[in-house]
Amino acid sequence: MLHHKLDIQQTENEGITILTLHGKLDMGIGEIALRDFVHSLMDGGNRKLMLNLAAVSDIDGSAIGMLLLLSDEYSEAGGKLVLFNVPRAHGEVYEMARLEATIEIYRDELDATNSFFPDRAVARYDILDYVESQSNTEIQSHEDKNDKT
Repeated sequence: MLHHKLDIQQTENEGITILTLHGKLDMGIGEIALRDFVHSLMDGGNRKLMLNLAAVSDIDGSAIGMLLLLSDEYSEAGGKLVLFNVPRAHGEVYEMARLEATIEIYRDELDATNSFFPDRAVARYDILDYVESQSNTEIQSHEDKNDKT
């Protein structure tokens, strides 16, 4: 389903609804489209939702606030909403919003799916890993520049 700047594709895996988002998730049409889509799922009885953010090209603070709100609504309804495939480019935005403290974030679809089953081992996304990897990349880049001079 295309909503101007945001395309939402719905699939299912092991009884869990997966929404794959393509495009911009920002204040306005994209944010409203996702909120309305998720609310229609909740109204239909959905209580297990995963959002695949791999193809989200842009996200802003308004959209992060909306994700927090949707996560709270799912929790209050006895359900669960998780994110996966969060692009590294958006890591700083999530870190600033402390999103990982409120919404479960996973590296890939398998880990996100397994999080709905208590008997399965799951590796959660760790924002500290992201920060360390960014620091290591910056250090390596700086060292490479020094080697060239």
